[in-house]
Amino acid sequence: MLKTIDLTKVFRTDEVETTALNKVNLQIVPGEFVAIMGPSGCGKSTLLNILGLLDNPSTGLMYFNDEEVSKYTEKKRTNLRKSNIGFVFQSFNLIDELTVYENVELPLLYMKVSGSDRRKKVEGVLERMKIAHRRNHFPQQLSGGQQQRVAIARAVVTKPRLILADEPTGNLDSANGEEVMNLLSELNQEGTTIVMVTHSPTDAEKASRIVQLFDGHVITENIRK
Repeated sequence: MLKTIDLTKVFRTDEVETTALNKVNLQIVPGEFVAIMGPSGCGKSTLLNILGLLDNPSTGLMYFNDEEVSKYTEKKRTNLRKSNIGFVFQSFNLIDELTVYENVELPLLYMKVSGSDRRKKVEGVLERMKIAHRRNHFPQQLSGGQQQRVAIARAVVTKPRLILADEPTGNLDSANGEEVMNLLSELNQEGTTIVMVTHSPTDAEKASRIVQLFDGHVITENIRK
């Protein structure tokens, strides 16, 4: 599903050049659950952004579903993302002015899904995430755990083949964090590929493979099961 060859990302300002990723070679096959770990500043989120087609590498190649995408324009990346990738972020990234229902519906509007199909899909995923009773509430009226369930509902409502999660339990207490990880595990068991950035060894235990980054390099890969 995902493959990188000598993937490098360099950030430049007038005075400073920073190499965030340095010749990263990584392959992720359909159905995997991969955890990416490493200290702050090692390139984890930069790698996730490139894997999620939010950014292009400086040099190197990236394949998404056997398609070489490293030089794609923003428009082409957006079109590829829309129906293939769901995102879950530490800060939830919900829109405060929209209700729970409207937040989850948003990706379907971008995909121009018909009104009746949108209703069916949104209602179904809200029930699945046990948040349907909050459909008319706004994000600020929800607990952190509830907000993250809404974020996961928004990520999966399009039935993407890939979910990218950036510290999905980082703002949650242990009970809500465990619940979120169980949801991600269930989705993976149903066939969704998941790539997760995390600092948590406990969360990483849910993954089938742990990739350790350090100073922009992959230093170890540990297949767990």
